Amino acid sequence: MAASLFAPACFLLLLFIIGGGAAAAKVPAVIVFGDSSVDAGNNNQLSTMLKSNFRPYGRDFFGGRPTGRFSNGRIPPDFISEGFGLRPFVPAYLDPAYNISDFAGGVCFASAGTGFDNATSNVLNVIPLWKEVEYYKDYQTKLKSYVGDSKAKSIINEALYLISLGTNDFLENYYTIPSTRSKYTVDQFQDFLIGLVENFVKEIYRLGARKISLTGLPPMGCLPLERSTNFFNGNGDGCMDGYNVVASHFNGKLSGLVEKMNKEMKGIRVVFSNPYGVFMQIIKKPSSFGFEVASVACCATGMFEMGYLCDVLNPFTCSDASKYVFWDSFHPTQKTSQIISDYFMKHSLHEFL
Repeated sequence: MAASLFAPACFLLLLFIIGGGAAAAKVPAVIVFGDSSVDAGNNNQLSTMLKSNFRPYGRDFFGGRPTGRFSNGRIPPDFISEGFGLRPFVPAYLDPAYNISDFAGGVCFASAGTGFDNATSNVLNVIPLWKEVEYYKDYQTKLKSYVGDSKAKSIINEALYLISLGTNDFLENYYTIPSTRSKYTVDQFQDFLIGLVENFVKEIYRLGARKISLTGLPPMGCLPLERSTNFFNGNGDGCMDGYNVVASHFNGKLSGLVEKMNKEMKGIRVVFSNPYGVFMQIIKKPSSFGFEVASVACCATGMFEMGYLCDVLNPFTCSDASKYVFWDSFHPTQKTSQIISDYFMKHSLHEFL
C-alpha cells in the first residue's frame, strides 16, 4: 500500500524538478480524447476486461509502475506533453491519485476500446466518446473553480487537443459485428465515421477547443494480432493488406475533413497527424530504427495476447522491449511511440510550437 501511495508522489516531485516550468511551455495543457493508443489509465476504474494496470505493463514507466497505459512505458501524449515543455506524462482523469491541480496542466479522457461510433464502446463496456466529452465539461467546471473563469478560458482555448481513435471502429465493430456490415459497405462506414468525427470536433470547438491534432489510423493490418489471424487462416504471416488499404483510404478522408474544418470554422487550427507512413516504415525496415522484431510482440507469445492475457507470469515475454516494435498484439512499445511522437512533433504539431 505504501508503495502505491509513494508512486504518485514521485510523479509530482518529478514534475517539480523538471518543471522550472510552465513559463517555458508552448501550450498551457495537453488534453486527450481517444482509445487505448492514448489512454493513460481511465479503464482502471471501469468494469471491463480491457485493462492493463498490472505488470508487465508499465515495467519501463517511471518507477516501473503499471498505470493502465497499454505499453511497457509511456505513450504518445506523454512524449508530446514533454515536447511542449510540460510534464513527461499526461494523467488520466479518473485516476484517484490526481486532482484538478494536476489536470490544469494536462488531462486524459481516453478509454481503451472506444471509437467514434457508440456501438464500438459497447463491445467491451468502455467509455463512449460522448461520455469523454461529459468528463471534459466536468473538468472545465472544476478548472474554473480552481483557477478562475478568465484563466480557465485561456487554458481551454490555448491547450493542445490530441484526438486518437478509429482503429476499434473497424477491428472491433465493422469487421466483428455482422449487423454493422449488413448496414454499410466499408466505404459507407468510413463516411459515417467521418460525419461523427466532424460532429465531435465541432462539439469540443463549441466548448472552447481551438488547437487540435486529429490522428490518423496506423497500418492496422500489420498489428501482430491481425498478422497471426492471417497466418492461422492459411494466408501466410504477412500483413492483412485489405485492412491497410481501408486505413489508408480512411486517412485520406480524415485529411480532407481537416482541410474543410480549417476553412469553415473560425479561429480553429486543426492538423492531421498521420502515423501510417512512418509506422509502415518501422514495420518494413525495423533495423533502420534500432528494432529487431516487427512481426510479433514482446509480451507473451506476441501473437494474440493483450490485456489480462499479457500476464507477468508468462515465460515467453521478452526481456528487452526496446528490440520490439510492438509491446502486445495490438499496441506499440514505448520506443515505437516515441519515434512516432517525434515524427508528429516535426511534421504536424510543430505548427503549435
